[in-house]
Amino acid sequence: MEARAAPKYKVAYGALLSRLVSGRYPVGGRLPTEDELARTFDISRVTIRRSLDMLVNEGFLERRQGSGYTVLSLSPPSSMCLSSFTDAMLRAGREPSSRMIRISTQEPDAEDEELIEELRHERLTCIERLRLVDEEPQMLVRTWVPARLMPNAAPDDFPSTGHEQSILRVFKQRFGLEWTAACEDISPVGVPEDVAKYLAIKPGTPALLQACTAFDEDGGVVFYEQVYRVGKVSFNLTGAARQAR
Repeated sequence: MEARAAPKYKVAYGALLSRLVSGRYPVGGRLPTEDELARTFDISRVTIRRSLDMLVNEGFLERRQGSGYTVLSLSPPSSMCLSSFTDAMLRAGREPSSRMIRISTQEPDAEDEELIEELRHERLTCIERLRLVDEEPQMLVRTWVPARLMPNAAPDDFPSTGHEQSILRVFKQRFGLEWTAACEDISPVGVPEDVAKYLAIKPGTPALLQACTAFDEDGGVVFYEQVYRVGKVSFNLTGAARQAR
């Protein structure tokens, strides 16, 4: 029996999503008009609008009356801690970059209070990066991933510039990691000395420590991350979702 062809709106949706993920349409940039896209895919304007609406609903695009469709993110967040800092800065017209401090393998340590309990008995890959905006330090990020999920991870896997520097995209595109839920905690802290030197601030300076744990569909931990942030964190509430502002 001959397989039924996919609906035209789904074909166009898949092609547009592929273009977004590949960086053909940059964050903050505009897509071609509905008329132009309809001609490109040889479908009606009503059909292409259905494809675009799917991408809007999933958080990739924003539609503004009279301005068409703008790329919001290449990694739509399910929570604040899963929103892409890279995308947020590009969207704001800023220049984000990353500086790798270290990537190392960490043996199980049941006494390590810095880690959540679920990871203390795992062999881990630890990635520590400094995030900058317009060449000014903004965040120090420490991320722990079970080593079995990303074997042979190396500094070259983590670009320092461009939209591909997003660690969320590195995890998904280079290592095939998937997560379906996350929990987060944000608390005020005095910046410890080892972090302060990278952020170019005095030890003990007030800052925000954001901790995020991402889970797969079976409840297993995919990664755990600690982010020391200079400045404030703001949110937009959209329906049931919370997005970084």
